[in-house]
Amino acid sequence: MYRIPVVFSLLSVAFLASVGCAAESDGAPGETPNRKTDKATHQHPANRLAHETSPYLLLHAHNPVDWFPWGPEAFEKAQQENKPIFLSIGYSSCFWCHVMERETFSDEETAAYMNEHFVNIKVDREERPDVDDIYMLALQVYYRAIGSPPNGGWPLSMFLTPTGKPMAGGTYFPPRARRGLPGFLAVLQKLHESWTDDEERMTAAAEAIAGEVRRVSAPGESSRTVPLGRSLVDQAIAAVEAQFDPEYGGLEFDPRRPNGPKFPVPTRLMLLQSQIGNGDAVNGDAVNGDGAKGDGAKIVAMLENTLDHMLRGGIRDHLGGGFHRYSTDRQWMVPHFEKMLYDNAQLAEVYSNAYARTGEQRYRDVAEQTFAFVLREMTSPDGGFYSALDAETDGIEGQHYVWSKDEIAGVLGESDAALFNDVYGVNEPERFEHGHVLHLPRPIIEAAVTHGIPAAELRDRLSVMRDKLLVVREQRPALLKDDKVLTSWNGLMIRALARGGEVLNRPDLIAAGERAARFVLTNMRDEEGRLLRTHRDKLSKLNAYLDDYAFVVSGLLALHRATGQQEWLDAARQLTDDQIDLFWDEEGKAFFFTSDHHEKLLARTKNAYDNVIPSGNSMSVRNLVRLAELTGNADDLTRAGETLALFAPKLENQSGALTFMAVAVDEYLAATSASVSTETDVDSDSDANSDSGPVSDSDSESAAETLPPGESAVASDAADKPVVVRAAKFPQQGTGEPLVLAARTDPRLKDAKVSAKAYLSVDKLPAGGKAQVAVVLAIKDGWHINTNPARPDFLVPTELILKAARKSKLSQIAYPKGHDFRMEGFDEPLSVFEKQVLLKGTIEAPRAAAGATEELELTIHYQACDNRRCLRPTDATLKLRVPVAAAGADVKTINQRLFAPKGKGN
Repeated sequence: MYRIPVVFSLLSVAFLASVGCAAESDGAPGETPNRKTDKATHQHPANRLAHETSPYLLLHAHNPVDWFPWGPEAFEKAQQENKPIFLSIGYSSCFWCHVMERETFSDEETAAYMNEHFVNIKVDREERPDVDDIYMLALQVYYRAIGSPPNGGWPLSMFLTPTGKPMAGGTYFPPRARRGLPGFLAVLQKLHESWTDDEERMTAAAEAIAGEVRRVSAPGESSRTVPLGRSLVDQAIAAVEAQFDPEYGGLEFDPRRPNGPKFPVPTRLMLLQSQIGNGDAVNGDAVNGDGAKGDGAKIVAMLENTLDHMLRGGIRDHLGGGFHRYSTDRQWMVPHFEKMLYDNAQLAEVYSNAYARTGEQRYRDVAEQTFAFVLREMTSPDGGFYSALDAETDGIEGQHYVWSKDEIAGVLGESDAALFNDVYGVNEPERFEHGHVLHLPRPIIEAAVTHGIPAAELRDRLSVMRDKLLVVREQRPALLKDDKVLTSWNGLMIRALARGGEVLNRPDLIAAGERAARFVLTNMRDEEGRLLRTHRDKLSKLNAYLDDYAFVVSGLLALHRATGQQEWLDAARQLTDDQIDLFWDEEGKAFFFTSDHHEKLLARTKNAYDNVIPSGNSMSVRNLVRLAELTGNADDLTRAGETLALFAPKLENQSGALTFMAVAVDEYLAATSASVSTETDVDSDSDANSDSGPVSDSDSESAAETLPPGESAVASDAADKPVVVRAAKFPQQGTGEPLVLAARTDPRLKDAKVSAKAYLSVDKLPAGGKAQVAVVLAIKDGWHINTNPARPDFLVPTELILKAARKSKLSQIAYPKGHDFRMEGFDEPLSVFEKQVLLKGTIEAPRAAAGATEELELTIHYQACDNRRCLRPTDATLKLRVPVAAAGADVKTINQRLFAPKGKGN
């Protein structure tokens, strides 16, 4: 506990009234002001902010307030003149920030008082998240000290001592008192009076708040050790489930405030996706099959309920693509209309992953339309991505996006307008004061039934209508665009494009990600090669933060996965090494938010809490795990474990606030499980035969002999991760020696209809030469898959496909003969595989790969059927890393009982 001097009783009367002004994202006073309030009619001379590049700061460049940017000049002036500091923090697409700029900071009397008695600093929170984090925390401490409920938002209004310690604060203040809201001029006068009359006690109060901020900012050492186990992940999932809205979807629902705003919270969506059979939220690694970790059916229900309500709601821009910031209501109908790059990057990835898991066209449409929005409206000529689009036009929020029936009829004509209005909810009563927010009251397929139109035809007709309306909408006054390029947010977008391009088979998306990556790596560095935070008007500046490094590295790793290009892995390795040098806490472990050459602030924070974006430490753990898998660097895995150990107590106690860290724990456990198995004895794979059964060898095209209990899981992977296979781990092979397993699908996926294991014929691939691969498929009892070629030929054949980072090729694939299977509804018998089957092929590594490591991704594409139904076609993927022999190096044969010609094995 801490004590705040009694001076706060003097200030609390003025500031308590502002507590109700903050919503979850930005200040939202109880009474809406006149949104068309204009600035003073005369233009003031430019202040210091005119020299800044931030669009948000430039909006204040002609205020009558004598603004300073954050920097030594302002603090030197405050200390020389012994004046308190007024610190105002906001961002360009924040509606109430604009209101306070128009009403309060343009008020001549208020500005004059500010200039006379305060040193006034304006900060763009997106450029300086370190300053914003510290003083938002200070506001929470201050509220607690005066007995107010915790709250916060933007604009953030803080009063500081001349040395920068926080004395008091609030959010939005109108210029004069209004319906219980304190006028800002009165607040200024009270603060000046308190500072003048009792500076010593005010300073003591500020010291107390600053001390508490420092204490809370550091994770500290827990009195007990929390083991890194699956229970931490399960607790996080339970925390998300506890806040699930079963009626309208959403993962931060509070039944005590059922009509409160709803946010998409992508980190929670990604946690759910990481637990079911879909693409991984960051690296794209898939858990194949129909199974899931934990209660898969419940997780799928929460996820799809939320995704479907979001894609149908007004939070989604149905004409231009992309998502608005959040919904003001439970039903996702009326949004807060700003559009942020970080939201659209993360949600494009989430919907891409949803399509990868389900194959549902609606998820693909949302992902592609979101990517199209970003590439059309948020991309600079140089390839970097802009930060945000504003919410208001001429002071009216949402006016750019809403429609009247007459406007729609004028564009589409009466007949098409009648159809469009029914499908997009325009016939419903207006929920928003300025017009209809387009949304889908029911799924498109249900609307098609209602209108007696095939769903595909309806989609095509609606697409034409939307395009016509978008053309007209784009003729409306343009929204303010925050065109600064932020390194971390670009990292999120690069990752999303790489993942989306891979899942949607869109090379153009991957190319856009590569272009952005090259822009960041080329243009957003200082003279020593360190990353910088922001770029605008051909100028990059400000030290990069942990998020900048971590998010860009994750984007580079995603590009490496999507393209197989070594340059992206090399760049990710170099940036991670730089990040460790600049941010790693060798004594306390984990990463600081600011670098070791950053200016000294009130506190040097280190946190793992998710916000609208994942925490830098969570992302860093995932990057380190991925790099350890790709490069075999044990130090990466060690740092990942040390970071998780530091934050494990917080994860255990506040699971819902660290959901991305929970995903990191899950991946770390899978990686360390695989790592342990590489060190086990050759007889340690106790389940070597448990899911395979005997393999018959009836002819030259069929499988080899029974796999013995001595099979060795050299790099068995519990989460279908790329497997690190080191030549030194392979035992000498000969007749009777145990088989060496190269990769397997996740044995925990109990609902999967097909599991797979892969074996190589050599310990290293011969550069320019050939090696064999064998894939053993175990098919669940009662199920079958089709042969290749399939019979009848319209069925989906089982197919073995290779993707290799260094362009190794797969050829001479031998598919065994199947057997006849009679199925109701078919005139001729099907040709199928049941129980177990072995596929063989030849891999040829290029000469240029000599001495390197090849990453192989073997995909088995198949359709599982029983005697009544067929599931959708799906993939089982096996990933492994295999050394390519250097010139002149020996290549040893292994697993010859699988590969020896018939009659020469055991």
